[in-house]
Amino acid sequence: MEINQFSSTHDSLEQLLFQNKQHSFSEMESLEEINNPSTKENAKLPNMFNNQDFEVGNFVLEDINFDPFQETTSTWPKNHNHKVSIPKPLQNNIQMPLSLSCLEILRNHGRRFMKLGDKNIVNTKTCLDLEQPQKMSTEGIIRVAGARYTQFSSSHWSESSCIQTHPYGFDLHGLSEENSRDIELAQFLFSAAERVSFQQYERAKKLLFYCQWSSSSTGNSVQRIVFHFAQALLERVQKETGGMIKGSEKNEESELLEKMDTKKTLVCHQKIPFNQVMQFIGIQAIVEHVVFETKIHLIDFDLRSGVQCITLMQALADRKDCMVEIFKVTTIGFNSCKNKIEETGKNLASFAESLNFPFLFKPVLVEDMLEIKEDDFEIEEDEAVAVYSPYFLRTLISRQDCMENLMRVLRCMKPSIMIVLEIEASLNSPSFVNRFVEALFFYSAFFDIVETCMKEEDECRVMIEGVLSAGIRNIVATEGGERNVRNVKIDVWRRFFARYRMVETRFSEACLYQGELVVKEFDYGKFCNVEKNGKCLILGWKGTPMHSISAWRFL
Repeated sequence: MEINQFSSTHDSLEQLLFQNKQHSFSEMESLEEINNPSTKENAKLPNMFNNQDFEVGNFVLEDINFDPFQETTSTWPKNHNHKVSIPKPLQNNIQMPLSLSCLEILRNHGRRFMKLGDKNIVNTKTCLDLEQPQKMSTEGIIRVAGARYTQFSSSHWSESSCIQTHPYGFDLHGLSEENSRDIELAQFLFSAAERVSFQQYERAKKLLFYCQWSSSSTGNSVQRIVFHFAQALLERVQKETGGMIKGSEKNEESELLEKMDTKKTLVCHQKIPFNQVMQFIGIQAIVEHVVFETKIHLIDFDLRSGVQCITLMQALADRKDCMVEIFKVTTIGFNSCKNKIEETGKNLASFAESLNFPFLFKPVLVEDMLEIKEDDFEIEEDEAVAVYSPYFLRTLISRQDCMENLMRVLRCMKPSIMIVLEIEASLNSPSFVNRFVEALFFYSAFFDIVETCMKEEDECRVMIEGVLSAGIRNIVATEGGERNVRNVKIDVWRRFFARYRMVETRFSEACLYQGELVVKEFDYGKFCNVEKNGKCLILGWKGTPMHSISAWRFL
């Protein structure tokens, strides 16, 4: 039986990965099928693209490294029986074939911490816990696993011999036993994802069963991330093989957040640095833009506990030269959240009363975002309007009609400033493999944050990781309308906002100072970084971009 070059390459990798492993569960008893794939299975062509991207006119909200208008049908080459040279890094805007883009994604992440030569990885700042120089960060381990997996693939594509040590001049023997095990486990996950992309489901399931057997939702952060991604991949396999009915278009991530108790939400808010850093930067920017206004109207797209409103009230109440006559807060929410929104409104009113601060609260409750209209907000002519949008617009990327409607309403209101908080990650590619790789790197950094900032038995950690797991499932296990939360980077948002004649506003030095001041208040603030990206600010963790905060106004 003839086996094509590409499959045999990765069969060899899987064989190497499984070498000297002891398998004690029935699903992993027979590895012959993995190392000797059937002709029928290899004959299947990958069908990895469901082009359900959000188009606005001729613009596609899709953040990948290539032409967003380019039509694609596969992530890996269709014909594997010819030599393929691995592309060099993108230079001078020369585009590489999209068919090899996932390899390039792995390389790009690898370059962020690799230094070609004999230096060992444990000396690299972005991968390590600075207090424990021998302990790699969660994302660092995933990067090493991706780099090793990519280099192994590349060496076979160029018909080189199989590598025995790390492709960048170090091997796993220089690392701790736990780090080595975690790197090997992550390599299994990469291999399983590739099998899923080729619709080689039986072989993928064997790898995924091993990943789940070797990981845990209560283990270290690498084991947790592998567990949740393996679970999402298995769900994808079940859906594509008819073993599971497709789910609804409900936003499970938002539903979990809405169910969180307000007090526990505040505890989580206090433990993770990014929440407070971005809040203080955003509030400082709003205060600066309404400094001479006496009637201020804040439109909050995602009120939740209302902590940002409390901070803004405190800042406005402290003004001496220009006393506030009225501070109005209007929030947008669904009818299903009516009780919680009303409870938050009462808490805000009580706080305003304690400050003797003039306050008015109004919720705009709808069944669907299409129902929102300008009249709902009851804006007076002499009011200064500010909009606060924390992680809200990403929920509308998959719904063109809702996004268009909201942007038209905002344009009519012409706010003095609009603060936009979003995830700084490229998770909206139509390619399943590209999306999987980017999500794995992003969420591994997020799991590292949670592990660092919260104790293992912390109830808040369990809740947050439940939300993260829902996000992973949304990206990995779903397609089309089910993929209802889509994250793109700031450069994509800039191109989108430009269509509505919105211009970006630079944050003042006072805003940056506020952010840096808050970072220093946290025990693990040294791992956070606030950097400028044009006129916006990017918040990162151990060198990995995590969140963006930008300020906008309408021309």
